[in-house]
Amino acid sequence: MSDYKNTLNLPTTGFPMKANLAQREPARLKQWQDMGLYQRIREARAGRPKFILHDGPPYANGDLHVGHAVNKVLKDIIVKYKTLDGFDSPYVPGWDCHGLPIELNVEKKVGKPGVKLSAAEFREKCRAYARRQIDNQREDFVRMGIIGDWENPYLTMDFSFEADIVRTLGRLVERGHVHKGFKPVHWCLDCGSALAEAEVEYADKQSPAIDVAFTALDSAAINHACGADGEATVVVPIWTTTPWTLPANQAVSVHPDLDYVLIAGSGQRLFVAEALAESCAERYGLGEPQVLGRCKGSDVEHQLLQHPFLERQVPVILGEHVTVDAGTGAVHTAPAHGQEDYAVGLRYDLSVENPVGPNGVFVQGTELFAGEHVFKANANIVAALAERGVLLHHEEYLHSYPHCWRHKTPLIFRATPQWFVRMHENGLLEAAQSAVDGVHWIPDWGRARIESMLSDRPDWCISRQRTWGVPITLFVHKETAELHPDTPALIERAAKRIEQSGIEAWFSLEPAELIGDDAENYDKVTDTLDVWFDSGVTHACVLRRREELTAPADLYLEGSDQHRGWFQSSLLTGIGAYGEAPYKAVLTHGFTVDGDGRKMSKSIGNIIPARKAMNDNGADILRLWLASTDYRNEVAVSDEIIKRTGDSYRRIRNTARFMLANLSGFDPVEHVVADADLLPLDRWAVDCAARLQEELKQAYDAYQFHQVCHRLHNFCSGEMGGFYLDIIKDRQYTTQAESLPRRSAQTALYRIADAMARWMAPVLSFTAEEIWENLPGEREDSVLLAGWGAPLLRLSRNDDLDVEYWDALIDVRAAVNKQLEVLRAAGELRGSLDAQVTLYCDGQLAERLAGLKDELRFVLITSGAQIAALASAPDEAATTDIEGLRLSVTVSKDEKCERCWHRCADVGEHASHPSLCGRCVSNVEGPGEEREFA
Repeated sequence: MSDYKNTLNLPTTGFPMKANLAQREPARLKQWQDMGLYQRIREARAGRPKFILHDGPPYANGDLHVGHAVNKVLKDIIVKYKTLDGFDSPYVPGWDCHGLPIELNVEKKVGKPGVKLSAAEFREKCRAYARRQIDNQREDFVRMGIIGDWENPYLTMDFSFEADIVRTLGRLVERGHVHKGFKPVHWCLDCGSALAEAEVEYADKQSPAIDVAFTALDSAAINHACGADGEATVVVPIWTTTPWTLPANQAVSVHPDLDYVLIAGSGQRLFVAEALAESCAERYGLGEPQVLGRCKGSDVEHQLLQHPFLERQVPVILGEHVTVDAGTGAVHTAPAHGQEDYAVGLRYDLSVENPVGPNGVFVQGTELFAGEHVFKANANIVAALAERGVLLHHEEYLHSYPHCWRHKTPLIFRATPQWFVRMHENGLLEAAQSAVDGVHWIPDWGRARIESMLSDRPDWCISRQRTWGVPITLFVHKETAELHPDTPALIERAAKRIEQSGIEAWFSLEPAELIGDDAENYDKVTDTLDVWFDSGVTHACVLRRREELTAPADLYLEGSDQHRGWFQSSLLTGIGAYGEAPYKAVLTHGFTVDGDGRKMSKSIGNIIPARKAMNDNGADILRLWLASTDYRNEVAVSDEIIKRTGDSYRRIRNTARFMLANLSGFDPVEHVVADADLLPLDRWAVDCAARLQEELKQAYDAYQFHQVCHRLHNFCSGEMGGFYLDIIKDRQYTTQAESLPRRSAQTALYRIADAMARWMAPVLSFTAEEIWENLPGEREDSVLLAGWGAPLLRLSRNDDLDVEYWDALIDVRAAVNKQLEVLRAAGELRGSLDAQVTLYCDGQLAERLAGLKDELRFVLITSGAQIAALASAPDEAATTDIEGLRLSVTVSKDEKCERCWHRCADVGEHASHPSLCGRCVSNVEGPGEEREFA
């Protein structure tokens, strides 16, 4: 064979595509940076229709893990696809920079503000810490191959951004959506601050569950209302799992329409909901409840009860929030410690008395329990109740309880003066709910999720008692508590100062600098804004500020937890400030779990750092892993799962590598074969690519990236690797360099490889770029500067060898391969070119196969192939899964051609080339072979 080496048309040098991604990708990143790729994409797409994916800002704290990669890579895939599809799709990344986690990390290093350093110095330390975290995270995001405006991201701590946060707050104030109230809020004892709903998560907690008797002052009246004889003492039992809230009790609520009964107790009568009478009697050891009378809850409204341990009488009030799911049907009501309690208390003008300080300790003056921490006071309160004979029952109770999302510690409800965005008074909530209908939610369950989040939405507490945050830039009258009459103008003046020197401009501001002589009558608010407000107004501070962006955005994309977080805060501020939702569509992805389905957790030790995953495998394999999953559900990841993705990657990469290696000596300007002159098999291959391209575009449009990866992999392993590429090897290696068979195959390979680079670019960006630069011919400097390219050849129904024809032929070849494997397994056959095959069939199938003439053996990759009538099939002929087809395979007795490895009868007939077949002799020194079809 060595004598004919130079006639085989093989590449003379090794193809450069190597799979050491982790080492090669950084060089590609530098190339993109040096060429200013992002800006060149912007220039190339200038004037095209916009598609704006707005980046939800990650928090500027901590190293990135694969969960962060899920979010950012999904965004990158979409932006790159839209760019290829002809849109101008700028991507501006951002970071959320204020808030408690950064404060806590800085405190660990320098102490609390006001101790070793001033609050102003502390804020500067926080700013510097956040910037270091941003730099670290940005490096990893860029390493993932994410193309964006990394030199000019948005940061919520930029002075201009902080000023625009204040301006957006001003718009909400001006529209009447902001007010100050003394209301119960979730309070974290570790944060020392109020929390918003989005910062609350629920976990199991063991609490003391107690039933407490409130004795009626006018038992006769309740007996009479229930139609019960006598004037025996009546008590109204309540059930609670928060004994520490009893010092703040102001009333007992019953449902106006529920049926209540009096049941006989030990020397007294118990007033409970009829539906709960049996369970109450069992808890109190009374046996079967003896009902002495009944009435509606509304019949006992305004009756007074004695507080169980304080010298206070409290009324019975009516509340729709009372249920019979558990307890007694009578609810202990402390407006300072519960949202529903507060709401019902407003109707009855109850006192909002809060005896609990910000540290969770009962304040001085609290009767019996002053100085005690609320959770530790529970036991003493239970003992006091027992001592007074009003404790009816006590047990430990495991239940779901609100916890701080940062500290994972139990919260309390505590009434404090706070600033709120009102949900109801000016129709904000109703408008937000209506706007949900105009948004495309992907998946569609996202709509139901956010609707449920909004349905019972309380007022949004936007104030925090922290140091590192954007200030609420308001002045409040010391006596009337009203805002300064020039508030809109004052907010803008404050914003301009912040624009120049950051939030410190407000904290160091003397009120007289803005309001002159009026300063003595006003207090400057020093609370900071909830960080969900910061990130929630990015539509105002980024989309409406950056010239290259537009509002509303075409798409927001985040994890499923953001229906209660960023999606919601953005919607509320968008409606409140501008009267429209900030997004046209919202796409939600699931969270990463390990290979066993467990949530990623530092305590478990199953978190995979993003940098490690890329260093071990390369960013493209990390990207392919993500894109191959149905990200709408939980996304399973482990080192083993990522490594398995490498198998799929290698199939795609090796397919491209084979194509490029076989384009040696091909110049698309000189050697492209016209569509009409392509050999039928090559026409079919390009048609396959054209059909696939339409499928992939539809999948990309629907954000079904796993379908993109699945179909691309199948194309490489099936239509290409399992059929077409196998067949054309003979043409590539044996026909003359300038022959039509070879140039036809190269034309098909060129067009398919060119298209593959474009298809892959959104997902396998590094690999697609490598394919792109190794394709022959002039082209854009990056595949990301290209579009979908010229339309690919499509077969029509008028083609003699149409799609249906080739589909049938693929099935025939699979049947032949199955029989070849039988002979291989039996040791009768080494390779398929040692075989002769006879196909027994009639009718249309026989006509189709006959149409290939001598090409049939090349398609089947056997040394011989012939067609015979089905009736002539011998008994030993194998049956197949194809109706009307049987076949037999025999080992060829002909000599093997040293050049093409086919076994042919004419090997040795040519004196000058005794080891070659006639076809190869023609290709070596004759006119070259021709391939003909009927």
